[in-house]
Amino acid sequence: MTQIEFSTLVVRQSSSLKTYALRFTRDMEDANDLVQETLLKAVTYRNNFKEGTNINGWLYTIMKNTFINGYRKFVKTAAIITKTDEISSQQLSFSASSNKAENKFMMDDIQQALKALPQEYYIPFTMYFEGYKYHEIAGDLDIPIGTVKTRIHVARKLLKKSLNVYNYKNVA
Repeated sequence: MTQIEFSTLVVRQSSSLKTYALRFTRDMEDANDLVQETLLKAVTYRNNFKEGTNINGWLYTIMKNTFINGYRKFVKTAAIITKTDEISSQQLSFSASSNKAENKFMMDDIQQALKALPQEYYIPFTMYFEGYKYHEIAGDLDIPIGTVKTRIHVARKLLKKSLNVYNYKNVA
């Protein structure tokens, strides 16, 4: 089937597609956009159509998937964008209780906790934190990889203990 024959066959189905599109969108302009996008995808991906199969079913499937993908995109966008000018009390509470000064105190405490670590734990932990792999740390420090893993584990435990104040599970 040539490109022209295929395009003609697809365009003949546009009126029945419009009926389906109207059921999906419930708006004439959106339905027209959906039909147009479906026809464009059908012509673009005509190599995927197997001659002798139901063209109307194939087009309907394209339309349904296009509508679902558009809807998902809309929902995701709507979830990100706040559509109200009012700020809820929950948002105000978070904004008022979590500010930059608190973060500075936390960072200072983390730095102090890191400095308090014994050197044998501090170096492997900071290297791992910076992105080095276990075997790279072991090679640089000339110690076994098991020792590196143990020292990093112990460093984490010591840090958790000294930073227990920030354990949010205990906060009411």
